[in-house]
Amino acid sequence: MKTTDNSLNKLIASNIYARYSGILSLSDISLFLVDTNGQILLELIPSPDFCTHICRERGDQVCPDYSCRFKSGDEGSFVCRYGLENILLPIKVQDETLGYIAGMQVYSQDTEYQKYMIDIQSLKNEKNAELEFIAKSISSLKTVEPNKIKIHEQLCSHIANNISIDLSESVSHANSDVARLSIEKEMLEKKIIDLEAKNMSLVINPHFLFNTLNCIARIAYFEHSHTTEELIYCLSDLLRYNLKQENKLHTIASEIDNIEKYLYIQKARFKNRLEYHIDVPEKIKSYRIPNMVIQPIVENALIHGITPKRDGGKISIYAEEANKVIIISIADNGNGFPKDVLAKIQKDENNTGLGFRSTNQRLKRYYGECYGLEIVKSDYSGSTVTIKIPTQPIGRC
Repeated sequence: MKTTDNSLNKLIASNIYARYSGILSLSDISLFLVDTNGQILLELIPSPDFCTHICRERGDQVCPDYSCRFKSGDEGSFVCRYGLENILLPIKVQDETLGYIAGMQVYSQDTEYQKYMIDIQSLKNEKNAELEFIAKSISSLKTVEPNKIKIHEQLCSHIANNISIDLSESVSHANSDVARLSIEKEMLEKKIIDLEAKNMSLVINPHFLFNTLNCIARIAYFEHSHTTEELIYCLSDLLRYNLKQENKLHTIASEIDNIEKYLYIQKARFKNRLEYHIDVPEKIKSYRIPNMVIQPIVENALIHGITPKRDGGKISIYAEEANKVIIISIADNGNGFPKDVLAKIQKDENNTGLGFRSTNQRLKRYYGECYGLEIVKSDYSGSTVTIKIPTQPIGRC
């Protein structure tokens, strides 16, 4: 049913977490949205490491215990092979199941003994994982009182029912809009063709965008929306800085100024889930570095370190100079890089989407093979990435 599939996608694209943040604060037990193929679409409350990295064959797919229930049509509470309490509740529209609210993944007081019966050695051989990691992930699994399990079941049921109602309403409105949308689709396709023909003029004339943003900022000022005004000016400056030529060096001071604006915008988005601290000595700020080198690393710290944590975290940027070498460190207290992502970075693969390889190559091209990026730490206490450049324009190894 394409209409309902579309509605589910729109619901996921909207900020579901914000909609249910109040009720989600009542529990710290895992809760996630999954489609009928077993793909995890959104983790509202993250799953424990044991379930994410050991039980699942893929990080974005549910474990086999869930998959077999999709096929059999079983719903409600169940206990997995490792003794963990789980729940699976359908999201239905017009008697069709579009997805599920799932989660729990904790021990009850009756099943806790099974935690100590897990064969760690067998898991090591089967999953090719480190014994220490398996042991830590098992020890961190929670044992929860019956009343707390019951509250979480009610919470899951409430969210599943509300999503079903939201989707049902959107589907009833969508059917009457199909003809209109079809006409609009044709008009938009023609408009896209016209815009593609004019695309080059937009690329070589970006000042139109900045002027528009500044105009909006002035309107916000006169309407006394000072926070909105500041955010728009920061965005305008970020876009302007990003368009600067890549083949020219810029001062570290300008890079740091750009980072501060980026983090200011993100702080408005994450609020108290994000803290940041920048400590770069003034004498280091005068040295030069290729533009847009620090920002991708900070962005990765936010995406892979801070965002997955329900309570957020902190990003620290600091720099030091020693023996004619400058080291800029970007550290976070998040969950570290996922193992598959870290492996790709270490293998120097360029399909991670993180930009590590291209950034590292840019630094080496400017300064020499001794310089560049290094992941000096990535574990469950956070990650630290360093940028190493010389104090001289051209490095000598």
